[in-house]
Amino acid sequence: MSFSRYATEDSVISAETVVRGLWSGDVNTLSTFFTGSGYTEYYLDIYQGNPTTTTSSIQFDIQYGHLYGSGSVPINPFVKGYSPSRIVYGQYRNLVYGTEETNFSFDGGVTTAQQIYVLNISRERYKQALLPGSFNLSLRSGSADIQLTDDSNTTSLTRFIGENKIYYIISGSNGTPYIAAASSSYYGMMLPDLGIIILDASGSLKPYISASNLATNSRVDNSVQLFYSISSSAAAVKIGFQLQSQEVVSSRYFFTRVKNSEFNYTTNPSIIDANGNLLFTTLINNPQTYITTVGMYNDNNELLAVAKLSKPLTKDFTKEALIRIKLDY
Repeated sequence: MSFSRYATEDSVISAETVVRGLWSGDVNTLSTFFTGSGYTEYYLDIYQGNPTTTTSSIQFDIQYGHLYGSGSVPINPFVKGYSPSRIVYGQYRNLVYGTEETNFSFDGGVTTAQQIYVLNISRERYKQALLPGSFNLSLRSGSADIQLTDDSNTTSLTRFIGENKIYYIISGSNGTPYIAAASSSYYGMMLPDLGIIILDASGSLKPYISASNLATNSRVDNSVQLFYSISSSAAAVKIGFQLQSQEVVSSRYFFTRVKNSEFNYTTNPSIIDANGNLLFTTLINNPQTYITTVGMYNDNNELLAVAKLSKPLTKDFTKEALIRIKLDY
């Protein structure tokens, strides 16, 4: 078996972004919303179909958090304020800011957002991250409605909180505001790499979501209020929940160059008889092979990868070939 070593210029690396619909079936818009029967005070699972009659999968979760634990029953009645809503608030505060000393704020730290809603996209719905500019969500309470998007088209700078890339939630569509965005008009934040969207439940979104119940002595399930706002808007405004995912796929291309003088003879033993004579005499003066596969080996002659051609490629002394091999990772 003969080998040809790849030269440095025979290989090149590239990367491309692959975009796909986020929801089941690779669709961009989720227009129907169903809940399961066994939800808890910590989260509310949202399906695209009725989970009791279909094989629908979870699309995202809704969670409600409160800085002081209001809006849910204390886990231990003797420990005031230690409740699911407080745990949710602290969990996402630590996830976003990396500390439990910093409270959520959507106006540059001027006002503390004591209440938050979290849309936590199911991890199986995307491979790498959410796509900025594709987020559209309409909320409705009574006759009041608003359409939300991220502000990815308003700035060329990438903003971070700690190590987390963020975009702020504004009134608009497809990453563009309806009016010039200012810090006072931020309704939350999207963290695309974490797959979460956090909404300000204590600020200017109040007219579009039924008021949170801050009782501490009974279960009130505030996450259901946001579910009603989303599903009501989808039924009336017909926008639904629009979102896409993105994945950066790195590829390495190998350009396999087959010169006219190379690989014209086969090593297949079936072309000779028991005495070593060539069975096909036409190959004596006109040797010919058919390239079907390219094997890629390391320096120890160990086979690492195999590339298959779509159809056999005829090769003789009058022909040269250039085969491009693509490895995705």
